[in-house]
Amino acid sequence: MQLTLQSPYDMHLHLRDTPMLEAVAKYTARYFSGALVMPNLNPPVDCLDLALAYKERILKACGDSTFTPLMSLYLTEKLDRAQLKMAKEAGIQFIKLYPKGATTGSESGVSAILAPKVLEVLEVAQDLGVILSIHGESNGFVMEREAEFHSIFAELATTFPRLKIIFEHLSDHRSIALVEKYDNLFATLTLHHITLSLDDVIGGALNPHCFCKPILKTPKDRDALLQVALSAHSKFSFGSDSAPHLQANKECAKGAAGIFSAPLLLPALAEIFDAHHRLENLESFVAHNAQRIYHLPKTDKIVRLTKKSFKVADSIGGDSIRSVVPLFAGRTFSWDYEC
Repeated sequence: MQLTLQSPYDMHLHLRDTPMLEAVAKYTARYFSGALVMPNLNPPVDCLDLALAYKERILKACGDSTFTPLMSLYLTEKLDRAQLKMAKEAGIQFIKLYPKGATTGSESGVSAILAPKVLEVLEVAQDLGVILSIHGESNGFVMEREAEFHSIFAELATTFPRLKIIFEHLSDHRSIALVEKYDNLFATLTLHHITLSLDDVIGGALNPHCFCKPILKTPKDRDALLQVALSAHSKFSFGSDSAPHLQANKECAKGAAGIFSAPLLLPALAEIFDAHHRLENLESFVAHNAQRIYHLPKTDKIVRLTKKSFKVADSIGGDSIRSVVPLFAGRTFSWDYEC
């Protein structure tokens, strides 16, 4: 049995930087037409020159001319019309808003999202047709952070009705209705949020490789999000939020937040959709929805999956980087990429 996917996109991806970039970029470049690359490096990618330089490093690491890194700018109060206009003219159509301190690399994020200067930036983004992606969490109790951020999404969606807003890595079932309520609000879903719950982090032995932000939530949340993905809901696209960290940094006392899923994304999704008799919807979820929501091209890139066993590596690494443990390390799936 074979499954063909044309022009799949990953609309939320962390590639880090060299040497990590060189170790992980190939997993996405090989099987996706493009990916929206997050700008939360240190220092953040907050201007056109940094974004273009980062894009060159990504393309060099990928070694694949059929893959397009979709670049984004880290939103700070320093952004202005001139910078956004130059970025848009250079093909950069995304800005990413991080609430300060909410997640990895958010130290330079926004403290007061509804502050006048931030709203000025968003007004310009609306005028230029730039897309706003948001890590939507407050700094409250960890299981309520996403829900507590709903009022911000509502305010921005209402204030800027022509601004396309993306609710990144949606994780709470209560957020689905919010996305459906506003015409200009869309969302991405990850593999881990539609398959795992908090039990996978702390239900038995502590598993730091399933620790991420926003945190995995209840089985009710997981199941509701899974149904949205399986139905290929028109307002939701696939965004992996694949976020590699060295094994030592995941398994230490501080435990870095982030799940590395890039090596297994499409086989895992195929198995899930197959098990629920929804294989016919997978291409819409990983390709058509992104093309329509973000106005991305349908490319000639075709990925073929075959019904055969595929075992996830226990770790990846090499001469330039030490061990990185992927999600579902050592697990065997029933679908694999066709070589």
